[in-house]
Formats: sequence, structure tokens, C-alpha cells
Amino acid sequence: MKIETIVYAEWLYNHLIRLDQPTGSGDGLQVIQVGDKDAEAYRMGHIPGAIYLDTNTFERAPAWNVLPIDQLAQALLAHGIHSEKRIVLCGKDRLAVARTALVLMYAGVRELRIFWGGIEAWLASGYQLESGTNPPRPVNAFGRKLPAHPEYIVDMQQVRGLVTDRKGILACVRTWDEFVGKLSGYDYIQPKGRIPGSVWAALPGNEAYRAQHSQTPASTARLYQEIAASWRDRGLTPDKKVVFYCGTGWRASEAFLYARWLGWKDICIYDGGWLEWSAQADNPIEVGEPG
Repeated sequence: MKIETIVYAEWLYNHLIRLDQPTGSGDGLQVIQVGDKDAEAYRMGHIPGAIYLDTNTFERAPAWNVLPIDQLAQALLAHGIHSEKRIVLCGKDRLAVARTALVLMYAGVRELRIFWGGIEAWLASGYQLESGTNPPRPVNAFGRKLPAHPEYIVDMQQVRGLVTDRKGILACVRTWDEFVGKLSGYDYIQPKGRIPGSVWAALPGNEAYRAQHSQTPASTARLYQEIAASWRDRGLTPDKKVVFYCGTGWRASEAFLYARWLGWKDICIYDGGWLEWSAQADNPIEVGEPG
């Protein structure tokens, strides 16, 4: 089983194209281009055979949490997503891709690959795009119990227990200014600060919202080393339970992926994040630099 493996343009091309007949499902693959209200850009040009999946399909305002299981199941089936299908995710916004990957892993897709480079890397490698729309082919069943991995997402009650009992580490992957309470980070979130006891754990080079990383295998390997060193310096190590959180789950999903790629086992995200925590009047809040 290959979970959340990073692939590159040449690999994807070789597995998609057979006898110059692009189908988008060569070798049993389904390419899914992920976006946030980005359907028009998809129609203008996408990897041959790719279907489009909007992140608003599986999370909704105002909470932006992953949908309840029955609604999530309907969304997955409507997009032809079966647990046994080999899926490759791509998109111009790496956080949208990471968020979708987290949702599909939580649901129970067994083989998931991620093409970080997106259309730019595809074109830079000399490959062509197609325009128009490839409609998804709905399926009647997901193939296993949903969610297959409920342990990947924790709720507010579980986080309250973590704060009280100190049975794990809350890793805040928001910016430093958000962490210390200088700003909330979102125009729709008013309170500022952090969940008590949080450790600041923003990804190196990714302190700014929707920052980009380079896409080569060598640079990805270096990034792993930087992340591991940065987290280790802040007390985050693979022998501990680590709960990542941000504002609404997107940056936390990316941190979760990197922890998985580093081989960490006891990790999850607090999906409600700062948006949910700060909205509850009885939840404590910390501000300022840690003492």
C-alpha cells in the first residue's frame, strides 16, 4: 500500500499516457485537480483526463470542518471516489491539495499519491494540457466503513482533555503573529491568541499563509530534514502524540502530511482549529510569547 506518496511530472505522464491516448486513468489511476472555487481555471487547462474537485464539496461555512460522515460519503461517491481506486491529487494551491489528501486519508482511500508540482511543473516538463471538463463517474459504494481512520481528526472535547491532562502536544502551525496574538489571521475570526499549552510549529519557509515550496526531489528531502530539526528543537518528536491545528484545518493538514512522510505515527489534526476554539466563551486563551 502506498499512501500519500509524492510523484513528479515524468512519473505521472508515464502512468497516464499509453500509445498517445490520454485517458486520465492509465494504469488504473484517477487524477483529481483540487481547487477552491477554481472550476474555471480547471476548464481552461488541466492534466489530460483529470476531474475537478472543489474543497467546498467536503467542508462548508461557517465552521469549515469536514462534513458529517453521511454527507461526506455522498460527496465522495458523486465524484467517483472508491477506497480501492488509485488516486493522484494535484492543484495550484498546495494547501487545498493537502486538505483534500487529509480528508481522503481520513475517509479511507488506500492508495493516494500527490503531484505537488501542479500544472506549472507539468508544462515545464514539456507535457500538454487539455481544456473542457471531464465529468466524474459516480460510484455506488465507497468500499469500506467510513471513516476508516477516525483517529486522524480530533474534536474540541478531545483537545480540552489534551490541554487538561497533557497527554500529548498541541502543535500550532499558524504564523508567529497569530500564535502570540498580534492578529487572528482571518478576516472572519476576531479573537486573537492560541490554545493554552500550544507549541509553535509552523513549517520552515511556510510561516506565511499559502506559501510555496520548491518541487524537486532533492529540495523535498532537504525540506524534510529542516522540518524534523525545527520540530525537534520545539519538543515535537515522533515518540509523542502530536495534534496539529491552525485556523480551519488547511495548514494543519499540510503539517500532518509532512509528519507522515517523516514516519510519525501518533499524529492527527484538530479540525475545528482556532476558529472553533476561540468561538467558545468558556475556552481559555493564551496571548503573548510563551513564558
